[in-house]
Amino acid sequence: MTPDREFELDLRGVACPMNFVKTKLLLDKMGAGQLLHVLLDGGEPAQSVPASVAEEGHQVLAVERCAGGHFRLTVRKV
Repeated sequence: MTPDREFELDLRGVACPMNFVKTKLLLDKMGAGQLLHVLLDGGEPAQSVPASVAEEGHQVLAVERCAGGHFRLTVRKV
């Protein structure tokens, strides 16, 4: 995988804690420096997934509110 490749994961409608589990599984397959964009529902997913990803040591670059009430999390794999 190339360092500049970006991945996107749509987890809207996925319940906690499975949204973090699916995020972690994809991050485990990615190379250092690659970006992951995750679409999440508001509320607990938008709060817990960024915190859990940061706790794993990855860099949370942004958590943006999107139209429709969901959020877009941008993570750089470390």
